[in-house]
Amino acid sequence: MEKFYYANTEAIMSPEEIRQALLESLNDWQAEHGELHHVLIIPPDFTRFHSNSGFITNVYYHALVEMGCEVDILPALGTHVPVTAEEAAHMFGDIPFERFLEHNWRTDVVKIGEVPAEYLEEITEGLWHDPVDVEINKLVMEEKYDLILSIGQVVPHEVICMANHAKNLFVGVGGADMINKSHMVGAVYGMERMMGKDHTPVRKIFDYGMTHFLADRPILFVLTVCTAPGGVINQHGMFIGDTRCVLEKAIKLAQEKNIDFVETGIKKCVVYLDPSEFRTTWLGNKSVYRTRMAIADGGQLLVLAPGIERFGEDLQVDKLIRKYGYKGRLNTLEQFEKEENQDLRDNMGAAAHLIHGSSDERFSITYAVKKDKITREEIEGVGFGWADYDEMTARYNPETLQYGYNTMEDGEEIYYIPNPALGLWINKEKF
Repeated sequence: MEKFYYANTEAIMSPEEIRQALLESLNDWQAEHGELHHVLIIPPDFTRFHSNSGFITNVYYHALVEMGCEVDILPALGTHVPVTAEEAAHMFGDIPFERFLEHNWRTDVVKIGEVPAEYLEEITEGLWHDPVDVEINKLVMEEKYDLILSIGQVVPHEVICMANHAKNLFVGVGGADMINKSHMVGAVYGMERMMGKDHTPVRKIFDYGMTHFLADRPILFVLTVCTAPGGVINQHGMFIGDTRCVLEKAIKLAQEKNIDFVETGIKKCVVYLDPSEFRTTWLGNKSVYRTRMAIADGGQLLVLAPGIERFGEDLQVDKLIRKYGYKGRLNTLEQFEKEENQDLRDNMGAAAHLIHGSSDERFSITYAVKKDKITREEIEGVGFGWADYDEMTARYNPETLQYGYNTMEDGEEIYYIPNPALGLWINKEKF
């Protein structure tokens, strides 16, 4: 089934329009597949707050409970830290916290197949030669579920290049081999060759897994396209269906709503990271990923990051970032190839992250942080420039800066981005 609920103008979907579309999707599914008894909902975690998935999950949950269904909710954590009770209440509303299950990407998965090496070589133009295990949380394979709702936002992404659809499953509730290798494939192939596009090598890996190993599971995708000016969620579209068509429709709208072109390379870009959302550079480096195609050679990126307190979401990954640092693509690949660095070889996702988080000395990256949360030595130790958050915000005040170009009192021109997670910025001259 496919249902396309979307606005291709400046229109924004109202909560009632969204609610009615969701209820209609349940009716359509039951008309085609039969009465529902057990449903698994897989929404994003708190780091995707602005996807509007919290509201959507809440509507589905209450509608299903009223129908007499048993409902489990498995947030698509990937390698992120589990959702707290406070975060769940803020994002998902009045759903009882005991209905939320916790995904562990190392222990909770089952292998359901393999993407063969020959296929990887073909789609990466010979840059990757190893097969990839297709692993997924064992709950996805439980026969008791009549319906699995995979909910999330289609938006530019640094690894897959347009997020969601099968990524919500194979990374969000997937296992180590897929997470690590898909990240590394993207890093080796080249982020800037893929950002904002469909049919990338990483997307093809997930498409292969979906087609070959999950085609018989009762999965319904609910994909949103959102922006969040001033922190207010605007949902421009919603695409509901059980085939790839919904992804393609959503990508087309997301390319319109979530990619901003600048006329020429940005000399100084200032990005703000909301402390409730960004506590690590693992997430905070979206400020690097999403702006790197817009920043001029020799330019500057200043990241206003009051919530940063460590580097990795996962403590093991945090140790790797501290050990190897954001020292550039060639340096990371050199370290990756050394036999003595087995810890890095065993964590390809972390290696890929180190590549993605470096500018390869094309522009400078400075993190402005709170002194009581992380030290100057720690920030500089991983290869970033350091600045004091309070000093930087005295000049670059997030409360007064406007999105886009700003001219400071002394004539300095900056480009300000209040939330890098919701877009992709590209220099027209080089696209």
